[in-house]
Amino acid sequence: MNAPLEATETTLHDQVRDEGFAFVQGDAMRRLVEHIAPVADWEAFAASWNALEPDTYLAATGRFRRRRHAVFAASPFGHVEARPHQAHFQTLSYNTLQGDIERWFAPVLPEIAQSETLRAILDFCRDFFGGLSPEVAQWHVEAHQFRIEATAGAAGEPTPEGSHRDGVDYVLVLLIDRENIASGTTTIHAPDGRSLGEFTLAHAFDAALIHDPRVFHGVTPVTPLDQSKASHRDVLVVTFRAV
Repeated sequence: MNAPLEATETTLHDQVRDEGFAFVQGDAMRRLVEHIAPVADWEAFAASWNALEPDTYLAATGRFRRRRHAVFAASPFGHVEARPHQAHFQTLSYNTLQGDIERWFAPVLPEIAQSETLRAILDFCRDFFGGLSPEVAQWHVEAHQFRIEATAGAAGEPTPEGSHRDGVDYVLVLLIDRENIASGTTTIHAPDGRSLGEFTLAHAFDAALIHDPRVFHGVTPVTPLDQSKASHRDVLVVTFRAV
């Protein structure tokens, strides 16, 4: 389902409440974020994906991607506050590939964690997800920078664990950049496996807003359009879990 360019926070709330997810086109998503705060340092923010570190846990399974990770805390009317660097943990029931282990990833660079752009995105999420769950007094927030690379001999796997839930309350998936990439279609499924929708994040700021307990999500493997050139798919994933 495609949200119209004139999507508002209210119409998106309705979509997430009714369907468990919403797709937001980049122009609309950027307007919603910039209504909170400017993203004047977007270019430096996006360029930081060139400095991600290999995911050594995934490399152990014969797959490859790059990432960085940061943790924050948020309350409905307060600032989103950085928390000390810590492990990312998912139970095996949510991540059958890498569950039940503490995974320590390279931290998001301090200048990126404190950037105008990330702060504006986190504040948007605080307000948007908080509006869906006004009873929550405190949120545990995680931000993940992901780069998936594809080569002529190996497709990139944005979700190597397959269609899944993250074990949180809400998820934002925001496209940063696509370079020489084919496919990478986001798929949404009901818990019983029924397809509920699919869309492709194709332009900067294209986004998916997901109510994690209600729906499963995944992304199809990506391949290079031109096999002689480098290719990547860069996304920011932000999760909110009620404390």
